Amino acid sequence: MSMNSNATRTAIITGASAGLGRALAERLAAEGWKLVLTARGEERLAAAAEALGAAHLAGDVTDAAHRERLIALAEDRIDLLVNNASTLGQTPLPELHEADLTAWPRLFDVNVRAPIALAQLALPSLRRRGGAIVNITSDAATGPYATWGPYGATKAALDQLSNVLAAEESEVAVWAVDPGEMHTRMLADAVGEADAWQAPPPGRSADAIARIVAARPPSGRIEARAFEAVRAE
Repeated sequence: MSMNSNATRTAIITGASAGLGRALAERLAAEGWKLVLTARGEERLAAAAEALGAAHLAGDVTDAAHRERLIALAEDRIDLLVNNASTLGQTPLPELHEADLTAWPRLFDVNVRAPIALAQLALPSLRRRGGAIVNITSDAATGPYATWGPYGATKAALDQLSNVLAAEESEVAVWAVDPGEMHTRMLADAVGEADAWQAPPPGRSADAIARIVAARPPSGRIEARAFEAVRAE
């Protein structure tokens, strides 16, 4: 089932004030999508929304009342939900032998519970409109990278929940998208600013995600670079 035309499509994007979320919002806005954006910081979010002509609501995606208000902003016309908001948890990233386990509930709340809770609220509209869900994952979900254990575990959980959701929701496409390494604040917090600068800008991954949405491949885990290659041909 294909989604509606660009002129009538609405996307909700979390973590949309900077990085990949902001870059994807810019790409979809250029394609004529109506946007509903959220992030925790009001000032940067408002600036992004004003620049893109988007609706916005600042808040924490782990808060149930905030999620309900966010869904309401879309006026029951949701074609795409992008669960991009994420947290690293404890920084500097610890090895497991010294990980602060008291930080894990917040880490799983943001990276796992909130995306599924938003999906639950959005699904009635997504089903009717033949919509899609993009859950932003990471190669840390599949690779044994030292110090990335807690964060990677949350993304591995999100990958599997995406798989199950796809099996349960035949009318909705569900993609767990690994955007690849990007120069973002999150990467700088994880590896340092100098190393982060060597990564490509998030716009490249945003372009690839927009291509995934347009191509509507089967539900599953997708590496954004596969759609970058399509663009380059």
